[in-house]
Amino acid sequence: MAALQNSMPSLHQTLFTNSFPQRGLQKLSHGAFLCCKTSVPLHARGEHLSSPPAAASSSSQFQDSCGRRRMIAVGIIAPLVSIVDRTPIAFAAETKKGFLPVTDKKDGYTFLYPFGWQEVVIEGQDKVFKDVIEPLESVSVNMIPTSKQDIRDFGSPQEVAETLIKKVLAPPTQKTKLIQAAEHDVDGKTYYTFEFVTQAPNYTRHALTAVSIGNGKFYTLTTGANERRWDKMKERLLTVVDSFKIFNV
Repeated sequence: MAALQNSMPSLHQTLFTNSFPQRGLQKLSHGAFLCCKTSVPLHARGEHLSSPPAAASSSSQFQDSCGRRRMIAVGIIAPLVSIVDRTPIAFAAETKKGFLPVTDKKDGYTFLYPFGWQEVVIEGQDKVFKDVIEPLESVSVNMIPTSKQDIRDFGSPQEVAETLIKKVLAPPTQKTKLIQAAEHDVDGKTYYTFEFVTQAPNYTRHALTAVSIGNGKFYTLTTGANERRWDKMKERLLTVVDSFKIFNV
């Protein structure tokens, strides 16, 4: 546990805003829809590349011109359709109804989040998705460098969970309670998952966290909801935390 205690300052700086998903919101990320939006005007331009034929032109010339315009339009649209429709098979296999996948090929992790949550930018977070109506319903991912090779090098699931909850995932002014912590292996990699509650003066948040080590990084995914909505959100949040996987990059 000494190694994890020594990592607390950098962990705290990187992960502390997990407990405040309602703060620091900036513009939404809609870049994924740009291809779909641009395909329509490209088709329209393809249909009007040439001005209408003069009255003196023969009918055969007019048909040839239309045929060339259609070929140009198809040549423009076909690559765009290929890009938009290209979905990795692995994604399709992992996606559950009502959820959308996230895969970060640069940092080496993947997870699912509920359909309808939107990506927001919060300083210090690598990825954040949240419900814009229920701000305590969110998922965030963070990483810090580590020289450790296995999460078990930091201690037992209970020890790691208690340290992170008290020193990283909740401010010192909040009351916290660890409900349970567990260990499981996926594809030879060890993960710790734990459930906990943080109590602020004006709300109580019920949360789930998964941590693991890979690619020289300590990964933390945290998701949660307001305690009053826990029974409704529990199964969805369990799907989120169980879907978190790390892969080699």
